[in-house]
Amino acid sequence: MKNNIQRFGKFLSAMVMPNIGALIAFGFLAALFIDTGWIPNKGFNSMVSPMLTYLIPILIASTGGRMIGGDRGRVAGAIAVIGAIMSNTEITMLMAAMVMGPLAGFCVKKFDEAMDGHMPAGFEMLINNFSVGIIGMVLAMLGYVAIGPFMSAILMILSAGVNFLVEHSVLPLVSVFVEPAKVLFLNNALNHGIFTPIATEQAAEAGKSIMYMLETNPGPGLGVLLAYMFFCKDKVTKDSAPGAVIIHLLGGIHEIYFPYILMNPVVIVAPILGNMAAILWYTITDCGLVGPASPGSIIAYLMVSPGSDLVKVLIGVVIAAGISFVVASPIVKMAGGRSLEEAQNEMASMKQAAKGETTVPGTIERSEEVKKIIFACDAGMGSSAMGATKFRNRIKNDRPDITVSNTSVDTIPADCDIAVVQTTLAARAKKAAPQAQLITIGNFLADPALDALYVQLTTGDAPAAPAGENTDIVIPDTPIKKQVIVADGIRLGQKPVTKEEAIQAAGELLVKLGYVDESYVEAMQERERLVSTYMGMGVAIPHGTTQAKGTVKKTGIVFLQYPEGVDFGAEKAQLVFGIAGIGDEHLDLLGKLCTLLEDPALLETLKTTDDVDWVLEQLS
Repeated sequence: MKNNIQRFGKFLSAMVMPNIGALIAFGFLAALFIDTGWIPNKGFNSMVSPMLTYLIPILIASTGGRMIGGDRGRVAGAIAVIGAIMSNTEITMLMAAMVMGPLAGFCVKKFDEAMDGHMPAGFEMLINNFSVGIIGMVLAMLGYVAIGPFMSAILMILSAGVNFLVEHSVLPLVSVFVEPAKVLFLNNALNHGIFTPIATEQAAEAGKSIMYMLETNPGPGLGVLLAYMFFCKDKVTKDSAPGAVIIHLLGGIHEIYFPYILMNPVVIVAPILGNMAAILWYTITDCGLVGPASPGSIIAYLMVSPGSDLVKVLIGVVIAAGISFVVASPIVKMAGGRSLEEAQNEMASMKQAAKGETTVPGTIERSEEVKKIIFACDAGMGSSAMGATKFRNRIKNDRPDITVSNTSVDTIPADCDIAVVQTTLAARAKKAAPQAQLITIGNFLADPALDALYVQLTTGDAPAAPAGENTDIVIPDTPIKKQVIVADGIRLGQKPVTKEEAIQAAGELLVKLGYVDESYVEAMQERERLVSTYMGMGVAIPHGTTQAKGTVKKTGIVFLQYPEGVDFGAEKAQLVFGIAGIGDEHLDLLGKLCTLLEDPALLETLKTTDDVDWVLEQLS
């Protein structure tokens, strides 16, 4: 249950957070230029309503569509949400956007799956464009007649509930749920799924909303840190607290105080009571923010405060910090508790679980529920394609229910369960697919982490040692769908050169054969500087960056053999495959290559043969 909530929250967060700047822009415009703002201006005020009614829902829906259906899902999501918006322009359709975007992306994805292998040659662009338009149009109509009104009704019910809590002065009780949820990393679902849509609607009507204040007040955490700073008996913990105060209060990084609560869980009472008192104060004084305070620092908190409420907002922060400090101090004084290091390790584990990240064999949870594995590299062209093919062949007999495919690291789909990336791309993978478990590796062909993953997915257990037994691989005898390698693209018995010279030679051969423009060669060098294209087992597959795909004229692969090897870092590559691909036309050859590499004797022959025709036969 906890993991499901975390994943749902991360999914919502992945839709909202990339667009938080638009919400902040709306907040600043409202704070400054509405009739009750700091410097009222009728002209600038005219931008506030369209931004809230149209821009923000469209941005969120398009982001949600891209997460599921890629770029075409993004377009369909933007079209679809228009119907929901126009069903009731008096209500901000953030909740509808969070439904319409992913729904549109899902429909585009399913359409693409249905058309896979059935797309008439030469009609790809026509069908792709028309399908997005038709899917978007149908969903926009559905949004207008059904989803928009349904979400309006839900938002009205939630708003009525909030009004009831405010009128009866019981809204402060939500802090009983909010503060523990923050420490357990469950707050994303609560904040982005409920608080933000209600707050945005209230801000549109009243110019401000107390809902923006329920989770972002820096006061409760500040009180806890001050208690540790003055009264903690452990010197290491006490000395660390002042720095944590600065990071929390000015930087808005609330996670900094979570370990101090995990050291002694009873301390959670302090921020609960502190936040409760602050919310009560804000309720009594009719206080609110005009936009989200992100991050939750005192600076951001005050910057989105209405001019008339600035002092009241600051008093609320002081109240929260004061009560939290008073409650936490005696608990900190009396408690022995665990060390800060232990608590930080526990928090790191909790946060890692919330993000679905793992780099350690044995930490894949519920392996039987894994259905989709994505191998991702920078361009999604070469290394990830080979890695996916090799792992798919390895696991298909044991787990036919698992789909293994590849993509660019920036377009990992939202339904990905496990993402496999090279270490240098881990940060981009987390950003692209926060819901997925992350496996970082050194190379895609031979890495102990892949052996560990295989064992866990097939047995459910962590391996005691790297797995050595691969599933038998059958080399397909079907021909490659499209000839992407020719005899003129094969160079055998090359003299030893540097890595840069080998990549340059491969690129120039691609240019000579008419596969790419000359600028693609530099993109290959740039790609190598970003992350190594060495795959392992003596194989390297240099190719261009994602941005260079527009310079590819047609799909082609060249093969350069260096019997004495080319240094790729600490490894030597005897086989260098230069790749230029349009769509998936090159994947058949890469799949064929992966199966060939399973035969050690054949691999060694490829490294030393002087027979071009034999090489061409093996790769065709």
